Amino acid sequence: MKRLISIELQKIWKNKASKVLTLTYFILLSFIALIASIKFDIGPFKFHVAEMGIFNFPYIWHFNTYVAAWLKFFLAIVIVSMMANEYSYGTLKQNLIDGLSKKEFILSKFLTVVLFALCSTVFVFVMSLILGFSFSSYTELDVVFMNLDYLLAFFVKLIGFFSFCLFLGILVKRSAFALGFLLVWSIIEGVLKGLLVFKVFPDSNTGDYIMQFLPLEAMSNLIIEPFSRLSVIRSIGTQIGVENIKDYSVHYLSILIVLGWTFLFTYFSYKLLKNRDL
Repeated sequence: MKRLISIELQKIWKNKASKVLTLTYFILLSFIALIASIKFDIGPFKFHVAEMGIFNFPYIWHFNTYVAAWLKFFLAIVIVSMMANEYSYGTLKQNLIDGLSKKEFILSKFLTVVLFALCSTVFVFVMSLILGFSFSSYTELDVVFMNLDYLLAFFVKLIGFFSFCLFLGILVKRSAFALGFLLVWSIIEGVLKGLLVFKVFPDSNTGDYIMQFLPLEAMSNLIIEPFSRLSVIRSIGTQIGVENIKDYSVHYLSILIVLGWTFLFTYFSYKLLKNRDL
């Protein structure tokens, strides 16, 4: 297992574009801390982001994992390119000639996906602790470690998304087309959701129930947007008569659905590679 990961990391590190994108991803993750420095003072109106409570425990786990999840596209490019380069540079065929089985090859890619997701989760965890203890009004340990299931949801979300990207990389063989397919699939899910929710089942939750089983929607459902949880947003909503009935908790059904898709993406990646004439 260690050997397989080592092989993949060497490939990524020796590719300049992949190395730059990976470093950029983790640098941008650290930029979440810069949100605390955003301040606007216009006469009597003062807007200080850090004072709005976004770095309060346990809310910070929700906020940081949601924001960090948007940056996953940087690593998605790395993973898709990682697979496309195998075909472009002939390293896939060379690995198989050198004795690596197709099953080991897919396993090495999947382990890399898990490693990226794990490193991202640990990074967000450490950064959130630092920001939380620096700005949070509540630092009691029982409060600090509440809602850590957002980190689990973040980890599962990254594994599911990267596994999808890996599957597309093997399916299409070209990174640009694979990323284009990802965009098209997201549009298809968006259109389908609009039709189901607003046209087919406008008076019930059936549309949302069906959509939760689609891959990108399931990943999206893992971490619901956190902004409407802020007291200042809620008070504005109350003043204009908008009631907030959102459920912000992490649902384990969504985790199981994403894990199911992760298994399917990995399995079909292997089946594609196994049946393909290299």
